[in-house]
Amino acid sequence: MIGGYLSGQVLPPTDRFDALVRLLGATPAEQGALATARDRVADARRQTPKATHVVPRQLPLDGAGFTGREPQLAQLDALPHRDPTSGTVVLLVGTAGVGKTALAVRWAHRSAARFPDGQLHVDLRGYDPRRPVAAADALGGFLRALGVDGADVPRGVAERAALYRSLVAGRRLLVLLDNASGADQVRPLLPGAASCLALVTSRDDLAGLVVREGAHRVRLDPLSAADAARLLRALLRDRVDAEPAAAAALARRCAGLPLALRIAAEFAAGHDGLRLRDVVADLDGAGTALDRLDIGDPRSAVRAVFSWSHRHLAPPARRLFALLGLHPGADLDGPAVAALAGVAAVAAVAGVAGVAAEPARAALTELVRAHLVARVGADRYGMHDLLRAYAAESARNTLSRDERRAALVRLLDHHVAAATAAAAALYPHDQPGARPAPGGAGTARRALDRERGNLVALAGHAARHGLAAHAAGLSEALWRYFEVGGHAQEALAVHGAAARAATHELPPERVARVLANLGGTHWWLGEHARARRWFEQSLAWHERGADRAGRARALARLGLAHERLGDYPRARACLVGALAGYRGIGDRHGEGSQLLNLGGLHRRLGRYALARRHLRRAAALFAELGDARLEGYALGNLGALESLVGRHEEALDQLRRALAACRSCQDRGGEGSALAALGAAQLRLGRPAEALARFGQALAISRETGEAGLRIEALNGLGATLAAIGRPDAAVDRYRAALDLARRAGDPHEAARALAGLADLGAPAPDVPLPASPAGLTRTTPPRHTAEPADRVHADVTQIR
Repeated sequence: MIGGYLSGQVLPPTDRFDALVRLLGATPAEQGALATARDRVADARRQTPKATHVVPRQLPLDGAGFTGREPQLAQLDALPHRDPTSGTVVLLVGTAGVGKTALAVRWAHRSAARFPDGQLHVDLRGYDPRRPVAAADALGGFLRALGVDGADVPRGVAERAALYRSLVAGRRLLVLLDNASGADQVRPLLPGAASCLALVTSRDDLAGLVVREGAHRVRLDPLSAADAARLLRALLRDRVDAEPAAAAALARRCAGLPLALRIAAEFAAGHDGLRLRDVVADLDGAGTALDRLDIGDPRSAVRAVFSWSHRHLAPPARRLFALLGLHPGADLDGPAVAALAGVAAVAAVAGVAGVAAEPARAALTELVRAHLVARVGADRYGMHDLLRAYAAESARNTLSRDERRAALVRLLDHHVAAATAAAAALYPHDQPGARPAPGGAGTARRALDRERGNLVALAGHAARHGLAAHAAGLSEALWRYFEVGGHAQEALAVHGAAARAATHELPPERVARVLANLGGTHWWLGEHARARRWFEQSLAWHERGADRAGRARALARLGLAHERLGDYPRARACLVGALAGYRGIGDRHGEGSQLLNLGGLHRRLGRYALARRHLRRAAALFAELGDARLEGYALGNLGALESLVGRHEEALDQLRRALAACRSCQDRGGEGSALAALGAAQLRLGRPAEALARFGQALAISRETGEAGLRIEALNGLGATLAAIGRPDAAVDRYRAALDLARRAGDPHEAARALAGLADLGAPAPDVPLPASPAGLTRTTPPRHTAEPADRVHADVTQIR
């Protein structure tokens, strides 16, 4: 052990450190200075998230047909060997479509051996019609790729950048930052270590990076005539040799841009009877400034080739291309294409891969043949960012304002209807009156998973374009799917966009529902005070409307926020009011939910007989209504209760049934809660090895879903289990982590559990303020039944409903 201390492999505990320093003859002043340094190291280790060592391999596919660029490849090959202390940032700059990404990916693949610790890649979308990728989002992706758990990723850009630089220090790593718009977008993503190389592509010269960071710039010009001819020969083969003069003219008309050459070649390849000279003559016919092929303006060349391909489309395909430019997402399926085109009724079902109505399908096939749209999956279609920009421009130039708005409304109508139908198949009690999608819950879930990114983009787009009803419709359809699936960031984006747009244009009951959805997401993330404010606003809006079920739901959620904040009298008042509200309208499912919530509250307060009565009634109601997921929640709460009062075998049976129910419904949050409760029961039974495994599984799920409450409970459970098996140092670490999270969440119950565990171990608590308990409360923790620390393992099988 002393060898480990002296070599720096192990940080000694404080008492051993002090003794060792004294034995080494340190003066009192030296002892004080070294003790301070040791404490700083310990604090830093506690605060820095632990990352498993991962070798990321994120490079995109190295495409076929790469031609030329030998001088630039040679420059890149030489750079890493010039000076290991400089040149760690390399810029590939040039105009749109000149092949920057292709060159970067080609060199990165062939140089992979130089970077044995991996390659990171992100498309920053600097010139995309969609919003560019923020530095915070790019850093979050890098950190997760480097092994940091999603829940451990810091929130701020500066904190993420600092952790990122710490993790890559000393590694030989390539970081490919593609399609950057400016130095400010790139700077936070640059590694701080000379052992790493950042390769940046941009249409901008990024002079700021050259001046401040000493970046080395490699400029890409259009292909030479010889290289352009080689590319055409690779794409068109014998036709180039048969018409060398026309091929040379075509290369000139395309300004030597690889993207333009590929599009022109694709058109020629798709028309075997068309001579290359005819293709050139057609290009020469472009008459507007936008369409003119001008070798001095390469961007106009790309747009000219797009325009040329566009003009050869039949009118339906040309119109569809413009309509596709209205879609804010990355891709779309056949039914969405049909909705945009207005040739099919709005889809009322989701999850069935189908094709667009016949006219739209024919137009879509023509666009794919023209290389203006790409198939990106089964019945899914997308466009390169330059093509998307051109399509958006085409929409502005060829469609009236009314036509554009009508098409966007059709697209949103389709997605709101499809999302609502999918949600009705998954959670029928949350979508009363909605027709469920065919194919069952599994098909519906896969459909929502597939469209999730598009739905988030559409919600924001709708909110920004004054279509508040559609943004709210997506919020109302997706809230339960987001919660059960643990998609907290997507939920914040959708509900936040809907909330910003809703307050001015919608009936009060719809505003109230959106605000309750937003509050629910903050509750899930452990931001209980913020959640309470949203629930209070939701309830205030409900007072203006006539939605009694919505009011009961807002009241119930407010009660759960009060419960987590330790205000149990207000929590009970809200939940009792919600129960009365649901009973008043005959909503038995809502009644069951509030019996479940009240049972959990009474269990937390130690009122076990009352809790058991509520929970048994809830389980019976959900079984009768066929809701296996919430029946599992009720059984889980009952199991946790029976474990607390010593009925261990009955508790284990109920908890295993709860776990099976949540897994069958793919409810990851419920699964994690059931695992935590199982761990608590097994620890009370004297099975610490099994308990340790269950709490570990629960903690992993909490990191996956971002649910703060589950994470705190799992950490407290791990602390108790590790203490029971004689690992006090590890137990202290878990308790301190739980205390920090509970303090931030404002949860006095879990904070008290962590403090009690630390006290049992004789460990000093961190000097942090405790969450404030409301005045007048005399108990915020359940009564203890023995003096054993395991009694503080009190996992909650609750989830917001």
